[in-house]
Amino acid sequence: MVQQLGFLKETPSQTAGPYVHIGCTPNFSGITGVYEADLGVAMVNDKTLGERITIRGRVFDGTGTPLRDALLEIWQPDSNGLYNSPSELRGAADPNFTGWGRCPTDMETGEYVFETIKPGQVPYKDGRLMAPHVSVWIVARGINIGLQTRIYFDDEKAANDQDPILMRIEHKNRVPTLIAKRDGSSYLFDIHLQGDKETIFFDV
Repeated sequence: MVQQLGFLKETPSQTAGPYVHIGCTPNFSGITGVYEADLGVAMVNDKTLGERITIRGRVFDGTGTPLRDALLEIWQPDSNGLYNSPSELRGAADPNFTGWGRCPTDMETGEYVFETIKPGQVPYKDGRLMAPHVSVWIVARGINIGLQTRIYFDDEKAANDQDPILMRIEHKNRVPTLIAKRDGSSYLFDIHLQGDKETIFFDV
């Protein structure tokens, strides 16, 4: 007789499908009355501490075509390197900064835009400081499992050179795929899902 195993099995992965925006960003999809504003649309207010920045870019598929149905979420610490999370034990984060944002790509241009602040440095698990960065999660039709990556900043070269994560990347020619380029108060960060410019994604 075959022994019955009493543990939960992993369920099959499914793509985000064409309805992810209806559930996550109903106002963007033209469905009003669910939320006053879509969750994650505003990360800052007029009392938020830190340098105000804009992060913008597009998500490209393997053919170089911008995705117009992708959805991105970002997580980051406040300007002092503290997360707005119950698990943050190093101090109290800025109450006027959410630390989390959600943005669909524009249906015409494929662009995403986050209005946020420049994040502070946070310690790696061994205590070394990581360079200022933003964690990114991407879903879209055709992506079985949400993709995880990071946004670093090109004007933080000294910190980037000492970042414990960036230092572990074997193929240094791919590090620039994680670096956003500054343009005034904005940082430009395009995400390439495949191809010669494929962004580095993390298994977390």
